[in-house]
Amino acid sequence: MTEIKKKEKNTVFFDIVLKADELMAAEEEVFKKNRKYFQIPGFRKGKAPKKIIENVYGKDVFLEDAINDKLPEKYEKAVEEMGLEVVDQPKVDIKEAIHGQDVNVEISVDVKPEVKLGDYENLEIEDVKYEVTDELINSDLESQRKMNARIVNVDDRPAKEQDKVNIDYKGSINGEVFEGGTAQKQDLQLGSNTFIPGFEEQIIGHNTGEEFTIDVKFPEDYSSEELKGKEAQFEIKLNSISYEELPELDDEFIKDISDFNTVEEYKKDAREKREKELQERAESEKESRVLAKIVEDMEVDVPEGMVNSQIDMQMDNFDRSLKMQGMSIEQYINMIGSNVEAFRDNLRADALQQVKTSLAIEQIAREQAIEITDEEIEKEADRVVEQYFGKEEDKKAEMKESMLKANKEGLKENLANRKAIDYVMGKTTFVEPKEETDEKKETEASEEDK
Repeated sequence: MTEIKKKEKNTVFFDIVLKADELMAAEEEVFKKNRKYFQIPGFRKGKAPKKIIENVYGKDVFLEDAINDKLPEKYEKAVEEMGLEVVDQPKVDIKEAIHGQDVNVEISVDVKPEVKLGDYENLEIEDVKYEVTDELINSDLESQRKMNARIVNVDDRPAKEQDKVNIDYKGSINGEVFEGGTAQKQDLQLGSNTFIPGFEEQIIGHNTGEEFTIDVKFPEDYSSEELKGKEAQFEIKLNSISYEELPELDDEFIKDISDFNTVEEYKKDAREKREKELQERAESEKESRVLAKIVEDMEVDVPEGMVNSQIDMQMDNFDRSLKMQGMSIEQYINMIGSNVEAFRDNLRADALQQVKTSLAIEQIAREQAIEITDEEIEKEADRVVEQYFGKEEDKKAEMKESMLKANKEGLKENLANRKAIDYVMGKTTFVEPKEETDEKKETEASEEDK
């Protein structure tokens, strides 16, 4: 049985011995798979005997492939025997490999670290509460009005603030047109501050069909180095003016946009939905605060491999998201003027926090001896497939069978983590937030003004 030679922090060292007879049998298999590639004078390609090939290329010609064939199996077995939870690829060191002899392989690999938690059963955390106000409900209704607004074209007056205009423009500095300063049929809402200061204001007062020139100055902190602080001229053609005409907020409007008959019925439903939404948000924030405190109080030395794996996962997820928008992560990184190394460094702090959080939750589940039954796993699989496939019974059955076959341990781990979080949430005392003193409020306001 394989034994650990030594352990330094989170790195475990052990040896694996590949027996000579096992390697010789593996070499025979390697020969059978690869003999077709050997061209030996006096033999048809792929027909030379093994000994002839060894005489030409050396006795060790098949040994490296034989080691590569046998080592993964031996490694997995050794890891299982020693009960190691490895978190990174192993480093392999073979001092000497000779045909016909045992081969000693030195292995070092990072494993999950030891975790020492603080007192997570007596936490006091500031409560999180959200109130559904009349202003919030009215804001929702206003959004519905804007979504159902009628666009009215204007041809009998000049453009004014809040109008939506369509323009052609061409920008120049000292008579030279600059890159990115020209567009046609560009929609712009006046007063939105979408363009640089002074641009939108100078369109106000002009009529449809007018062509005119405006003078502006790019801000000193503008994103383009070539344009920072520069004075520029824009030739403008005002193609059209329009504005949004909002519908009246009455029962007829509510009937048009919903299954309700009155404004009051709609408001009641909107309030209930908002209350549920904000309650879920509050619970999520409370959970985040509890876990952050547990992580703050824990002692753990996280292996770099775990952090890098988390960064890799975040990069992969972001890459998939970008590809759905027709862009690769490499293109995005180039677009923001960064590089892969710097981009990964920006993810490191968040990745480390996520790894620590996962380790803390696992440790709580371990300390509380949380167990998950097969019945609970079945129910979780049912919940997931219901979420994705609803009434499609055939797909639900197929997906459930696939999940239980391929990801049963993953479901089990997720349920154990959920129970661990629920446990600490139940043990936490949530206290009223401390009221800020006038002095503190004045200090924060002063800092914001700077």
